[in-house]
Amino acid sequence: MPDPRIEKLAKVLTHYSLTLRKGDLFQIRGNPISEPLVREVFREAVRLGANPFVDLTPDGLDEILYKGGTETQIKYVSPLAVQKIKTIDATLAILANANTKGLSGVDPKRMAWAQVARKPIMKVFMDRSANGSLRWCLTQFPCHASAQDAEKSLSEYEDFVYGAGFLDDRDPVKRWQTLSKQQEKLARFLNRKREVHIQADGTDLRVGVRGRKWINCDGKLNFPDGEVFTGPVEDSVDGTVKFSFPAVHLGREITGIRLTFEKGRVVRAEAEKGQEFLQTILKTDAGASYLGEFAIASNYNIQQYSRNTLFDEKIGGTIHMALGASYPESGGKNKSGVHWDIVCDLRKGGEIRVDGELLQRNGKFLSREFPQP
Repeated sequence: MPDPRIEKLAKVLTHYSLTLRKGDLFQIRGNPISEPLVREVFREAVRLGANPFVDLTPDGLDEILYKGGTETQIKYVSPLAVQKIKTIDATLAILANANTKGLSGVDPKRMAWAQVARKPIMKVFMDRSANGSLRWCLTQFPCHASAQDAEKSLSEYEDFVYGAGFLDDRDPVKRWQTLSKQQEKLARFLNRKREVHIQADGTDLRVGVRGRKWINCDGKLNFPDGEVFTGPVEDSVDGTVKFSFPAVHLGREITGIRLTFEKGRVVRAEAEKGQEFLQTILKTDAGASYLGEFAIASNYNIQQYSRNTLFDEKIGGTIHMALGASYPESGGKNKSGVHWDIVCDLRKGGEIRVDGELLQRNGKFLSREFPQP
């Protein structure tokens, strides 16, 4: 018997996250493994009067290109892909893979070629997202590979995924609306501030945010969600941050990352595992060694690290930062073919101060107006 939470998730994604409308050209992207959710999303989109189409990509195609393709082939950007991102009204990306480590054996330099070449597509995507002409959402379909990464059985991982999206609630949308209001208060509070100061084990970092806008992420772009973020002032980041969890990027797992910033730029980068890959990513382009995003997470239904950034960056009581491209709607100006989120846990002794005022200690906000466990 199909899990009824799949149908419930499809309704939340189409009605709440993407607010599909009659006549929308709606792209659904995924892997054949995600077919049960693809079918239910497609069904609900048709009911709403949208015009859905599906792009299913089997595992292994990127590996074939990166290992066997010429530099010209890897850098090639299809005009069809460009036209598609210029034309669609809404897009849903569903994560599900047979093997999440499928690109581990690929030369990172070859993957960097593709990232740089696709910068024009990323720019169109981010510009349209910022001006509201493109609605998008990223979600996860529970699968064996991701369950193994999280060190869970498939049934345990299903509970984890659906619980993170409040789908066990009688009315998930109402729960998201409540979190949205709390996060909106937090964003308005932060919009008036000049600097965020993070202190934790191995971390002492100052991030300038004056004049930048904090964005309320409430299940509309990522699902599950639960964060507020902004684009740091590009030359303002100073100090050192020690990231708590392994960071997964392009199928690689990098552990023990420690970055030191001066005037916004990474001047020292260390990793216990994956040092060469880390250095390669930082050299992808001029913007890859600057922060494009700084975020405070607030989904307290997520408490466990799962080796999946979609969930890990939302763990209530953590912050995360993204190397590379900024989202224009935040006022961030950094441009890059990279956008790599890395998480720092503040739940054991960490503090967040804004303009010298204590906002959060041990991963919990001091004000009851803001999201609570």
